[in-house]
Amino acid sequence: MTEKKELTDLDKDRIIEMAWEDRTTFDAILMQFGLKEQEVIDLMRTEMKPSSFRMWRERVQGRKTKHEKLRDFREGRFKCTMQRQINNNKISKR
Repeated sequence: MTEKKELTDLDKDRIIEMAWEDRTTFDAILMQFGLKEQEVIDLMRTEMKPSSFRMWRERVQGRKTKHEKLRDFREGRFKCTMQRQINNNKISKR
């Protein structure tokens, strides 16, 4: 049985942010934070207002982009050509 590490408030905020993002899969959250899909759902339920949680669940349920195996694309991410690069948590200038 693996031991769960305690999540900081910063970790929880980042997980919630990733869970709301359409293109971030539950697999990415698992890889980065070690939380399975059901654990993410449980975290969202406890950390969000009930109405916000219901809105999120409706949005995520059945969404192909949240599940790696259901995606139509396998690699890459959409990135606007106008988007700036982020290096070491600083936005670089063009």
